[in-house]
Amino acid sequence: MKATAKLRYLRMTPRKVRMAADLIRGKKVAEARILLSFAVKHSALPVLKTLNSAVASAKNNFAADEANLYISRIAVNEGPKLKRYRPRARGMAYEIQKKTSYITIEVDELEQKRAKAKKAPAQKAPLTPASAKASTGAVKPRFRPERREIRLREQQGIAQRIFRRKSI
Repeated sequence: MKATAKLRYLRMTPRKVRMAADLIRGKKVAEARILLSFAVKHSALPVLKTLNSAVASAKNNFAADEANLYISRIAVNEGPKLKRYRPRARGMAYEIQKKTSYITIEVDELEQKRAKAKKAPAQKAPLTPASAKASTGAVKPRFRPERREIRLREQQGIAQRIFRRKSI
């Protein structure tokens, strides 16, 4: 059960709206509402309104419990741009793009109310000499580098990126 709400043609840039969307991605609805209501971002209000719409849709259409809902997906995409022009020196005109955003929020239940049918337990295969050998631990484990080696590799990668830069 996924309830969806969409807001289209919001006159804010998607980059700014994504900052508010990243605050609540994957959170429970109650926690997300608190975060958005106290967020200083200007884009938090439209995201909060869209979230409220998705929750109302879930309650109305699927009889979902609001305390059991979480944000399963939130996407902020680019909408059409309004193009305006500003006069500049020597008779030129510079284009100004007034960007718009599309917000899509999906809410889902943490625990489904319906009981799922239980599967029958799988039958165990008879033990063969090869499987007995594997269960005793005689098989060699796969190679896993130590943490120190991993850290050294990461540090070398950072050093290579720094010294790859061109100097003036």
